[in-house]
Amino acid sequence: MASQTSNKPRIVFFDTLRGFTLISMILFHTMWDIANLYGSHAQDIAWYFSIQGVWRCSISWVFIALAGIMTSFSRNNLKRAAVYGAAALAVCAVTYLAEALIPGMSGIAINFGILFCMAACTLIFSLAKRPLLAAGPWLPIVLVALFIVTYQLPWMRPAPWDNVIGLAWLGFPSSKFSSADYYPVLPFVFLYLTFAWIGNRVRTWPSWMRRDLCAPLSWLGRHSLAVYLLHQPIVALVLAAIYS
Repeated sequence: MASQTSNKPRIVFFDTLRGFTLISMILFHTMWDIANLYGSHAQDIAWYFSIQGVWRCSISWVFIALAGIMTSFSRNNLKRAAVYGAAALAVCAVTYLAEALIPGMSGIAINFGILFCMAACTLIFSLAKRPLLAAGPWLPIVLVALFIVTYQLPWMRPAPWDNVIGLAWLGFPSSKFSSADYYPVLPFVFLYLTFAWIGNRVRTWPSWMRRDLCAPLSWLGRHSLAVYLLHQPIVALVLAAIYS
């Protein structure tokens, strides 16, 4: 969820891929709402539960990877981090308010979701840009290895930090922590930095990636943050009308 704002030629493929992933995300969130808020029987949507984990990763990992690549196109990554952070705070506030005020919306509050993750990772990249980009081709290998090794840390139970408060943002949530969407710094910073390194090392992208292969998806991709912020209220209204 980022725009390309430098003087580099626009790589429209990234917009198209982001747009496609947005459509997948909207469908995923629709199914999540149906499964968790409207009491659909598990047997009726068994296909969703069987692919839920893989489907979620296919969306969030692409968004994080693209956000990393976009560091090479942005004039000001600190500003990008601030925009992501402001959006994350807005989502947190709105979901907490909805959970408190709307009957049947228990469990939708978001703490440290994917927008927070992008904000934190973009800030980390901005602060560590020089040594990161000075590293050789061994760096992505190390980062991917760290991503794999630390991937289960936030969901490990029991864990030494079960009774520790205040570290959920980092990837060490207490046993009382809950969030409908949770993407802490660890392990996802390693995925982000892998693609940030790749994006900044590529000097010329293939010419076919500059062509607009699907204009509607590319348009969605260029307006991804707005679509992300608006889609869930719209989905909620549509489902409320259907299930009322």
